[in-house]
Amino acid sequence: MGGMSGPYVVRGSVSLPEAELMWRFSRSSGPGGQHVNTSDSQVELRFDLGRTEAFPEVWKARALERLAGRLVDGVVTVRASEHRSQWRNRETAAVRLAALLAEATAPPPKPRRPTRIPRGINERRLREKKQRSDTKRGRTGRDWS
Repeated sequence: MGGMSGPYVVRGSVSLPEAELMWRFSRSSGPGGQHVNTSDSQVELRFDLGRTEAFPEVWKARALERLAGRLVDGVVTVRASEHRSQWRNRETAAVRLAALLAEATAPPPKPRRPTRIPRGINERRLREKKQRSDTKRGRTGRDWS
């Protein structure tokens, strides 16, 4: 396979294992003129997430859980057909798969710790509310007679 631009890094030192990527090519709809009818420029890239040994177990479990909706028997599929050349579509598909897996294997975000409102601020707010309420109460004309 000549000319593919290097290993596709998922995160850190882990990249997509070239040997485990399954490629399929088919005729693409979209741009290409008369040439489009004869060339298989659409790319379908499949990666068996369930059986791969390239990822740490923790990552694998996380990805299988997060991508559950798009997996078919543990296999994740990415399609690319926006370019006219098969080579560029292969690049796009591989980059897209790497990005998808990077997102799926990311550690969960740290839980948010609620911050406490300082007492002074709360007291000031209540004081201002009281003042405002007094101002408004002073506007009613009930005891002017």
